Amino acid sequence: MSILDKLLGPQSKYDESLPYTYEARMPVIEGDDEYNSYMSDTICGLIKYLHESDVAPPEVEIYEIYTDKEKLIPKELYLSGEGAWLQREEMCQSFTDYYEGHIYEDGCTFQDRNCKGTGP
Repeated sequence: MSILDKLLGPQSKYDESLPYTYEARMPVIEGDDEYNSYMSDTICGLIKYLHESDVAPPEVEIYEIYTDKEKLIPKELYLSGEGAWLQREEMCQSFTDYYEGHIYEDGCTFQDRNCKGTGP
C-alpha cells in the first residue's frame, strides 16, 4: 500500500453508489429511541462482529450509511429463515443482486476496506 493509498483510503469509499460504512443499531430499552451502535466498513465485517459479540439478531436493525443519507437494509439479506446471522458465503450470495456488479465469484468491490467491527 502506497502512502497515497494510506492518505486517501479505500477507493471503494469514493463510489457514491456504495455505502460509506454500515451501522447496526440495537435498542438499549425496548420502545425507547436510545440504542447501542456497532459499525464496520463492510456488511460482512459488521455481521461477523455482531455474531462474535453475541448480539441477538432479531433486536438489530442495520443501516447503509452514505455521505448524505442512511438506508435500512432488509433483514432477509443478512438473516437466515430461522433468524440467525448468515455466514459470509451465504451473505455474499444474498447481497449479489442487491449490490449488482460489485460482488463477483473471486471477490467484491469492498475488498479494499477494513473489515473490523466496533461497538459498545
